[in-house]
Amino acid sequence: MTDVGNIAKIPELRKRLLFTLMMVAVYRLGIFIHTPWVNTEAVQNFLKQDTVFEIFKLFSGGALEQFSVFALGIMPYISASIIFQLLTVAVPSIERLSKEGDAGRRKITQYTRYATVALSLIQGFGISYGLRQQGFVTPGIPALTFYCATVFTLAAGTSFLMWVGEMITERGIGNGISLIIFAGIIDRIPSGFRDAWQNKSQFGELFGFIALLAGIALVISVIIFMERSQRRIPIQYAKRVVGRQLMGIQASHLPLKINSAGVIPPIFASSLILFPATIAQFSSGNEIVGQIAGFLTQGWIHNALYVALIIFFTYFYTAVAFNPVDVSENLKKMGGYVPGIRPGKSTSDYIDQILTRITLGGALYIAAVCVVPSLLGDQFGIPYSLVNTFGGTSLLIAVGVAMDTLAQIESHLLSRHYEGFLGAKGGGRFRGRR
Repeated sequence: MTDVGNIAKIPELRKRLLFTLMMVAVYRLGIFIHTPWVNTEAVQNFLKQDTVFEIFKLFSGGALEQFSVFALGIMPYISASIIFQLLTVAVPSIERLSKEGDAGRRKITQYTRYATVALSLIQGFGISYGLRQQGFVTPGIPALTFYCATVFTLAAGTSFLMWVGEMITERGIGNGISLIIFAGIIDRIPSGFRDAWQNKSQFGELFGFIALLAGIALVISVIIFMERSQRRIPIQYAKRVVGRQLMGIQASHLPLKINSAGVIPPIFASSLILFPATIAQFSSGNEIVGQIAGFLTQGWIHNALYVALIIFFTYFYTAVAFNPVDVSENLKKMGGYVPGIRPGKSTSDYIDQILTRITLGGALYIAAVCVVPSLLGDQFGIPYSLVNTFGGTSLLIAVGVAMDTLAQIESHLLSRHYEGFLGAKGGGRFRGRR
């Protein structure tokens, strides 16, 4: 409780937290603003089926069931981010932009916003066309009027969520986009427990329900353990003169996380699977398209594709976020070296070799956490809605974002000599400002 009380003693951190809560509240209130001329009750009945939209509902935070202005959620932005991160590796001009510092990153962010709007328009049209084909539209509304209103409403909702996420990142506690997804997942947990209790007969009555809770606790424990696991590479710094003193050899370490990519791989993988599956599901009148939607949403093809995408994005995002060559050069400039390894290219190769090995373990861990619950759900007949609410993907995102948020708060506490949440010491207990 002392650590929580320390937050109120830092005006800047208090303002950031209040701003973040206010933005999340605006997002949650916007879920209840319906898109015009859509039969919400019919949409809810349609979404009660175990379809791809169970995953979509998880990321939209209930906006899809209400078919609100936020029905598309933040997924178009995530898809656009994937596209430009891939282009950063494939297109030399965009790669040069990414290396131009803040100016280049701002330019890429601007392009990402444009791509988000374009994807929102495309997905909005596909969904509006599917709604009209399914008969979920108020009778008497001209097709062109409905298409234009729905497409621009959904695109505006996604654009607003993108702005909310960026504001939380800049003026709030950080991780704006992740916090929006986190808020949607947390909102489903109470109703998930209610549904689990109502369906406890499928788990073996009370004992099975308790076993389900124990399984959830076990998965959360594994996630916390793996997210905090790291491989430490020993680093030594040569003798150097600091002021008038000669500093001797200093020992330190370079921490490499087992999962450097965080919650990004399952979010990116789900986004790529959702995009074609959503269009296919609304085109259910076509038998071939319906089969494609089934392959993309359930079964071994879905699981295999999901695992492959998770592994790919784990390596990809780790390579984007961590550059062994830059780390090696920085160590060399600071007089640091790995014992037994020559500075320069040998050091970067050594770091890259270790990073490649531990990233494989991190990728397999993420894939197992995300896929095993769905496999158990298929084996024991657990409803798809419960698998998505308490499955590995939702828990991984929720726990990962919660830990990242606590780390952001802790950084503010440590910078002002408070003790943080995660056990690190920032000058001991609260000492006030210096």
